[in-house]
Amino acid sequence: EGRDELSDFYFISQSEPAQIQQTIMALCLERIPARFGMDPKRDIQVLTPMHRGPLGTEELNRLLQQRLNPGRRGITRGAQTLSEGDRVMQIKNDYEKEVFNGDIGTVSKVERTTGRLWVLYEDTEVQYGPGELDELVLAYAISVHKSQGSEYAAVVLPVVTQHYLMLQRNLLYTGITRARRLVVLVGTPKALAIAVKNDQIRHRHTGLKDRLEGALLKVSG
Repeated sequence: EGRDELSDFYFISQSEPAQIQQTIMALCLERIPARFGMDPKRDIQVLTPMHRGPLGTEELNRLLQQRLNPGRRGITRGAQTLSEGDRVMQIKNDYEKEVFNGDIGTVSKVERTTGRLWVLYEDTEVQYGPGELDELVLAYAISVHKSQGSEYAAVVLPVVTQHYLMLQRNLLYTGITRARRLVVLVGTPKALAIAVKNDQIRHRHTGLKDRLEGALLKVSG
């Protein structure tokens, strides 16, 4: 927490949620891979404070899954289908399996007849039975809250006034400081202005505050 050497930082000014959603898709699928040579499935993490709505984890995961891992038959639980090749996150501590809340891996094998699947984490492959699939969620887009303690090469973050609580609290700071190389914020100058006034950011990370204010000057000046 609180690293002072900051990654490359961009702010894209847009106001409509549908437009922001399209831009996030283009960043993940085309623009960041082309410009920075990053793998969209391995290096780029979308972070958002919401689960529902056009900029929530559910919708963004559905859209990114369609584009990054299309046409595969998987196992459906509730609203999500997990298929071989999908990026997934463990959302509970499982001491028996030695996988923990926030761990991200890739589905390596799906057995539809038995309802079992396997996930490859950094150095281990873990089997999940049909009753354990609720421990996994798609992880192309995850909540800022779930990202705490993790790091990603690139972070893409929607910043809109509908996410007022994120802007007020420390969540934007948390999201931005997850990135090792690149941060792209997509949203409204008004939302960014609210974030810049956030005391936590002001006191804990002056370099970040300067970047945010610089981004704000560019779009308003």
